Amino acid sequence: MEILDLLLLSQLVLLLQYSSLHSLSLAYELQEKYFVNCGSDDNVDLNDRNFIGDLKPDSFSFSKGSETIKDANLTLSSLYQTARVSSRQSYYKFEITDTGTYLVRLHFFPISSPSSNLSTGIFHVSDSKFRLLNNFTAKINSSTTSAIIKEFFLGINSTDSFKLYFTPQASSFAFVNAIELFLAPSNFTPENHNSNLPLHTTYRVNVGGPELSPNNDTLWRNWETDDIYLSDPNSAKNSNKSTITYAPNDQADRDFIASTKFIAPDLVYKTAKVMNSAANSSNITWSFSVSRNARHIVRAHFCDIISTTAGEIVFNLSSNGNFRKEIVELESRFHRLLSNPFYYDFVVNASESEVVNISIAPNFTIDIPNAFLNGLEILQIMEGTAVIYDLEESKKVNVAIVVGSVLGGGLFLICIFLIGFLFCLRHRKAKKNRGGISHNLGLKISFVEIKSATDDFDPKMQIGVGGFGHVYRGTLSDGTKVAVKRCKQVEQRSGQGLPEFETEIIVLSKIHHRHLVSLIGYCDEGSEMILVYEFMEKGTLEDHLYDSNVPRLSWKQRLEICIGAASGLDYLHRGAAGGIIHRDVKSTNILLDENLVAKVADFGLSKSGPLEENFVSTAVKGTIGYLDPEYYMSGMLTEKSDVYSFGVVLLEVLCGRPPIVQTVPREQMNLAEWVMHCKKQGTLEEIIDSPLKGEIDPSSLRRFIETAEKCLKPDSCDRPTMADVQWDLNYALKLHQTGRLGAPHEDSTVCSSSAFSIPNIPHFASLDSTVNISAMKDDEMESTESEIFSQLRIGEAR
Repeated sequence: MEILDLLLLSQLVLLLQYSSLHSLSLAYELQEKYFVNCGSDDNVDLNDRNFIGDLKPDSFSFSKGSETIKDANLTLSSLYQTARVSSRQSYYKFEITDTGTYLVRLHFFPISSPSSNLSTGIFHVSDSKFRLLNNFTAKINSSTTSAIIKEFFLGINSTDSFKLYFTPQASSFAFVNAIELFLAPSNFTPENHNSNLPLHTTYRVNVGGPELSPNNDTLWRNWETDDIYLSDPNSAKNSNKSTITYAPNDQADRDFIASTKFIAPDLVYKTAKVMNSAANSSNITWSFSVSRNARHIVRAHFCDIISTTAGEIVFNLSSNGNFRKEIVELESRFHRLLSNPFYYDFVVNASESEVVNISIAPNFTIDIPNAFLNGLEILQIMEGTAVIYDLEESKKVNVAIVVGSVLGGGLFLICIFLIGFLFCLRHRKAKKNRGGISHNLGLKISFVEIKSATDDFDPKMQIGVGGFGHVYRGTLSDGTKVAVKRCKQVEQRSGQGLPEFETEIIVLSKIHHRHLVSLIGYCDEGSEMILVYEFMEKGTLEDHLYDSNVPRLSWKQRLEICIGAASGLDYLHRGAAGGIIHRDVKSTNILLDENLVAKVADFGLSKSGPLEENFVSTAVKGTIGYLDPEYYMSGMLTEKSDVYSFGVVLLEVLCGRPPIVQTVPREQMNLAEWVMHCKKQGTLEEIIDSPLKGEIDPSSLRRFIETAEKCLKPDSCDRPTMADVQWDLNYALKLHQTGRLGAPHEDSTVCSSSAFSIPNIPHFASLDSTVNISAMKDDEMESTESEIFSQLRIGEAR
């Protein structure tokens, strides 16, 4: 397990662990609680919870502009006969007096009325930082008689108020029937509360026992039966015991934690699945469908209710075929008897697989080969940030029109002064807000500490140089290894570096993803503008393609790097706040950690905003050789511009050469044109990077080339999304790993025709220079495309 995962896991373990309460009764005395019956003025009792109608005065409120809907004919609980509906972003606000970790449940049942059908609503649900539900719709079968309940664990560190936002998509609407929000015990709070990511309960399973309703759980949780998730129902059988004994709450080793009734009810620990000796199976496996490319924390519950003496059963726990832990009755460490409940947590990293398989398998060297499991919980780690609008801000007013109509033209100069004054105030407020975001995230680092970390910017510590400035390696006072990017003084004085500096901080404060480089901090003291990132041990992808001193990458490694980078870009486009377009995708901006895990970097040119609205830029920005021709010609920026650039990177990875090379014959200068020419001629094998020749499975190569072709389509509408690109690359990897040989006509190396038509891409004058095309004069724009790029003054590029 990686260090990052261990740190995250340690925080999540603390997040999920309850205190051992000496009085373990079913009456859970909540410190602070909200149970809300939405869209109603009636209170509803449900499973010992009193849901208060949101129309009654209380310490919570909802934003203006929403309305209520009611279906009194519904046979379900009256809690689901009403809902609050809104066609614009709305929120519920809760007054918070105690910080800590809160459990949040959202209840949805799509009731209907003559004016609306709630099952057609599409919306997001967010707190102030993270998106909890994305494009959610509450569609249920006509025979369904239960509501959809979504459960989350959230860290709340403000004693002011907490808001839950409901954001409709396009012309749709959002709704909710009921909300639960309550605080866990005091020592439930993790060590570093600000850094905790929300958790979404995906599965909660009572293994070997019946379904448990909220009436049977101290925290009103539902527990499913496990039979529907068994890969082989004959491999296991049920076991049960009438009594169990909870161990003292202070008993735990490094991995196993003694449980309490607030971790799981005793009915979970009194039942289990065990090996079915008659089936002659080697393991018991449960399969769960999960979200692709999301990390999950798995909690496995154990209680030995089948042994006669402690330690006689030893078995292995695995996930997706990877060994996790040897499970044994740890009598010497827990100082307990048999039938003591305990649990074990671990993180399943993001992958293309949409399935998590949990397996237990006996150790057949033991006299009694058996294995058992009592319960399972799977929680998704939510990493998508949210876009929130302050609904309490006053409406914008055209100051010039209002003042002018009141005062008349004689005071026009005063109006101008007033407008300028208000503009300055707004600018200062915006600047303050930008700084506030980073400050609240603990990102600000003093110049003194950065100087110390880099040995006063010792040239020996320099590891790179870019348009923004020099990059140094360093070590912070807490031992964290970092990369320090210091803005050039000339950039500071001219102001060219400031927008990129601010954009980088704003963008990186919004995003959290395994395949995007993390911002550790920044410094803006005096004239210094410095960005501090996590240190990427293996440098850039470009280094591994062209640097003779770096070992060459295998085809499998290259595919995995491309898949990781595609995953990061897909998150930018779809999962990040409002959508983010990178605008400078290239091999130098794909960094590799010590395990060659790819992370996209350098967000100085990024553009944030809704991707449904094409952004027309008067300042076309990007890097020559990677720049989308459609974006260059029209100024129309979409996420498909990133897709084009990534297609160039794919060819770069395959051929081991830059996008533009001027020291070769003209027909070979442009990589994209040259690859397509060779493909049509059936000579593609000749231009593949020499270390890869003979290594790539033909079917894998064919799928890879097809993917790059689609990315480079002249019309952006014909290009795939990054999610589609990622899927295709994963398929290419699977084809390579299985070594399936295609028929000769399927082999791309001998394919003589292609439906792909590459645009007439100009032969750029530079290998790798980022440019601002808007700086060119009008007469230069009348030149041919090749001439335009040859006339650019590369020395002034970013």
